[in-house]
Amino acid sequence: MAPLGAPNFSPDDTPLDIVLYSGRWYRHRHLVILNLMLVVPLVTSYANGYDGSMMNGLQSVDGWKEYFGHPTPKELGLFNAIQSIGSLAATPPAPFLSDRYGRRAGIFVGSVIVLAGAITQTLTTNLHTFVVARFMIGFGTTLAMMASPLLISELAYPTHRAPLTALYNSLWFSGQIVAGWSTFGTFRIPNEWSWRIPSALQGASSVLQLLFVWFIPDSPRWLVSVGRDQEAREVLKKWHAGGEENNGLVQFEYQEIKNAIATESQRGAAWIDLFRTPGNRRRMRIILAIALFSQWSGNGLISYYLERVLSGIHIESSRDQTLINGCIAIWNFMWAAGAAMFVDRLGRRKLFLTSNIGMLFGFAMLTACAGVFETSRVPGAGHGVIASLFLYQAAYAIGYTPLLVSYTVEILPFFLRAKGLATMYLFVTAALIFNQYTNPIALEALKWKYYLIYTVWLVFELVFIYFFAVETRNRSLEETAALFDGDAALPDMAMETRPEIFVAEHVSRQSSRISSVPESGDKPRVFDGREGFQLYDLGSKAGSHIHSYASSNR
Repeated sequence: MAPLGAPNFSPDDTPLDIVLYSGRWYRHRHLVILNLMLVVPLVTSYANGYDGSMMNGLQSVDGWKEYFGHPTPKELGLFNAIQSIGSLAATPPAPFLSDRYGRRAGIFVGSVIVLAGAITQTLTTNLHTFVVARFMIGFGTTLAMMASPLLISELAYPTHRAPLTALYNSLWFSGQIVAGWSTFGTFRIPNEWSWRIPSALQGASSVLQLLFVWFIPDSPRWLVSVGRDQEAREVLKKWHAGGEENNGLVQFEYQEIKNAIATESQRGAAWIDLFRTPGNRRRMRIILAIALFSQWSGNGLISYYLERVLSGIHIESSRDQTLINGCIAIWNFMWAAGAAMFVDRLGRRKLFLTSNIGMLFGFAMLTACAGVFETSRVPGAGHGVIASLFLYQAAYAIGYTPLLVSYTVEILPFFLRAKGLATMYLFVTAALIFNQYTNPIALEALKWKYYLIYTVWLVFELVFIYFFAVETRNRSLEETAALFDGDAALPDMAMETRPEIFVAEHVSRQSSRISSVPESGDKPRVFDGREGFQLYDLGSKAGSHIHSYASSNR
């Protein structure tokens, strides 16, 4: 550690690195409270995961199948697809709601609709009401989903942003865990409450959000965009600097946000602007690709039709199917949450590539084992199917689960962030609708041979990711623009930042990163650092460093 008062600038530091202080985050009250408040938008992903897994689990519950007259493959497709159709209908108004009235408003309105849908689904007495409830849940969940990751990424402390936004989508599996084990715990109930109880539990997360969403500060970036600059500074000061006046981090963040939004506002924020410039076209090429890959990698076949996959290898009892579903949920969450904590340490490209390689291997193994079991009924092949399911799910969980939303949000500029996220979800929803109608029919007709299509497609995904995925780790939201827009973005922001900013002493840069690894190479530590921090007015030295950084990125 450098002596007190001596700046410790590294050539690899960005301007943001200079003003970050280090120290254990959980010893700073304002950061603890901020991260606890961000649990409210994080819960949105839990709700989405609960819904998907609950429908999967209900298909294994005898009481549900008997109540609705043992649904045919086409009816199963409708039950699952109607939620996605509701999501599709909510996609156009969602960005308007978040951009016009703030991120919290999107979460609030979405939670109201989801709660109403959950109540309707719990009390339903016929197929038509059940379908309407599924539509409402899809519509409301999407409104909240469009706003939640925006609020997390724009409000979180800079070094916490990447792990928290990656954790957001990873919490899908926490919903899957609760849904999977709730259906496992209720399937023995000898009446219709075997499926009504899981339906009622779906509204719990919405109640939590409705109670606490207005206690969260709004996004400082959104506040600046609507001219409420002083409120934005107060949010940054209170929650990023513990209320400290003249804090270097607050001054740097505010100036960077102010300059970025001023620059972006001149470029347009219409839907067509997503594809107007070369930089935006590069962004959208990646975003739309990972949106399709997230649903067309075979995961939809496993997630929504696990019951039919298991029945294909003669695992047909409700107990065994719901037990496997619950175990897969826990397995997925462990891998996804672990990857989210190391997202800045490992980098986005490495996680994407590892994920695609693992999925290709796991699905090829699944295809081979399912084919052998179908033709020869070898018990070992059936066990191989189960093993390949777990291998495939782990591979998917370390890449597309944490990065689908977080990567999309961080590579988009502010004025296009909500619309770009909505477009990503639009493609995800379209892929889901296609899958949910075709998967049960194709699986019924082709059996294990249907897996071959996904295996070939996974090869294409791997090639695309290798050539087009861009590394974005250890950058602020505004700095990431330089990767796509070049000189038009970062240099201007950096040069306009006042050199007289107060700068935090740079105490152990590695330990300020999430999940950093000690030099001894022993074991990872999370949010490690030194006691306390001290600010210094480095004046021209800071300005010189910022100027050097800007020049090196021309």
